[in-house]
Amino acid sequence: MDKKLPHPLFKLATELGPLIVFFAANAKFNLFVATGAFMVAIVAAMIASYVVTRHVPMMAIVTGIIVIVFGALTLILHDETFIKMKPTIVYALFAAVLGGGLLFGRSFIAIMFDQIFNLTPRGWRILTLRWALFFLGMAVLNELVWRTQSTDFWVAFKAFGAIPLTMIFAIAQMPLTKRYHLEPASLEASEAGAGDVSKG
Repeated sequence: MDKKLPHPLFKLATELGPLIVFFAANAKFNLFVATGAFMVAIVAAMIASYVVTRHVPMMAIVTGIIVIVFGALTLILHDETFIKMKPTIVYALFAAVLGGGLLFGRSFIAIMFDQIFNLTPRGWRILTLRWALFFLGMAVLNELVWRTQSTDFWVAFKAFGAIPLTMIFAIAQMPLTKRYHLEPASLEASEAGAGDVSKG
């Protein structure tokens, strides 16, 4: 079944909704209640995405699985460390996938972000490398924050710091995508670029 293009506000709601639930539950109760609420909200967001668009982005699926696993460990073992390390694992995994792909002449950025790109091979390499380094930096930043700051500060950073940083970085890549953009954009071109960036 073909996927439908979601409204931008719906996409934003499914991405930010679980984080807002996480922040609110932590503020009213504690991190363990927030973790349980976050797990439910993540699953609800993926279900809503599928119901509305008949599709769930790959990044959302991977993130959701890790949230469920680390959230369950947090609740079962009653240890905050697992949920606090979750972003580190997610960011490090994305960095490894993108960086590892480059080593084999492949770019997985379009698949990861569930978008259609049509870039030159050089554009693919540069964009993929930048995102790999960004995710690696975010993994290090998350470790620094949760290990040196209070739980409330970390939750606030997760909800209102990490997302803006990601959005700012994504916007900053627009000149690059325009510089190496090819016409016309097509799914075939995106798949070709994602599959092989070793030429050019």
